[in-house]
Amino acid sequence: MAQEMTSRERIRRMFEHREADRIPILEEPWETTCERWEREGVTNWPVYMGMDQYRHIFTDNSPRYPSTMLEETDDYMIYTTEWGVTLKEWKHATSTPQFLDFQIKDLEKWHEAKKRMTFDMSRIEWDDLKRDYPIWQKEGAWIVAELWFGFDVTHSWMIGTEDFLMMLIDDPDWCKDIYDTQLNLHLQILDKIWEAGYHFDQIYWPDDMGYKHAQFFSLNTYREMSKPFHKKAVDWAHERGCKVMLHSCGDVRPFVPEFIEIGIDGLNPLEVKAGMDPYMLKEKYGDKLLFWGGLNSLDWADPKKVEAEVERLVPFMKQQGGYIFGTDHSVPDNVSAAEFKRIMNRVRELGRY
Repeated sequence: MAQEMTSRERIRRMFEHREADRIPILEEPWETTCERWEREGVTNWPVYMGMDQYRHIFTDNSPRYPSTMLEETDDYMIYTTEWGVTLKEWKHATSTPQFLDFQIKDLEKWHEAKKRMTFDMSRIEWDDLKRDYPIWQKEGAWIVAELWFGFDVTHSWMIGTEDFLMMLIDDPDWCKDIYDTQLNLHLQILDKIWEAGYHFDQIYWPDDMGYKHAQFFSLNTYREMSKPFHKKAVDWAHERGCKVMLHSCGDVRPFVPEFIEIGIDGLNPLEVKAGMDPYMLKEKYGDKLLFWGGLNSLDWADPKKVEAEVERLVPFMKQQGGYIFGTDHSVPDNVSAAEFKRIMNRVRELGRY
């Protein structure tokens, strides 16, 4: 049996498509799932479940609009965000927020927002970094810097889906200006963090470009609108020796060769229920991409079904490294702490090299 590795050693080997002591395990439960597990007596679920150490550096590249609570009841909150969006969010149920209003509705409003998106050092939580970074290093964690830019961020959290999809056709230059502004500011922020000696192993950004068996836009639109900015982020990371992970929900199969072409190192979450096939992806691209995910979150309703899929998925996906185990979206609250731990123990057994 191989000697126990740190999470940093283990995950780096996966990116290098090399075997480790075992595959890494990274999961993201719903908040209501964590609350259920707490009621069942689990106070620190990542430690109890044996998750790998995966630490995030979050920073702020927003226009910094005032975040204001407009209404709060026992069941929900209505508030405005730093991106100028009014949201309704439920307190005791996990769901996508209801998007009620958007401040950036036209070119004039965008230019107002753009003027607010300038760099200063207060966009970085220096005190948190100073406190946490030595701990992360000591525990052998894999350290990830988050980026926030692109299609998904813009349509979901800034402008609104219907309006932005029309903008992609009617005013692509405006869309590119938004992507460029978001990314440039965030890279400026990460430059300062890196220059201060807080180095990280990977960059990661969310850009959901698919839904069930389809994509939000064509392959040509991806090549023209998103790909140049993805490549800019990849090149920035690779120049510093960092790996690159893209999170893209939905069915993004037509885009996968494009991801590989620009040097993206890993893809998450392989959403099975939307049409992603982890077995096909591993067979076709497993020597070029690390895959994280691929377990259908709907299966958690039936632990026996989950266990059967784990028995099939893990031995196949772990071949020649390049795999991190995880659900293809957040872990729902229909699984108990005991059942989840039992499955994670089985993943560790099957995931050993």
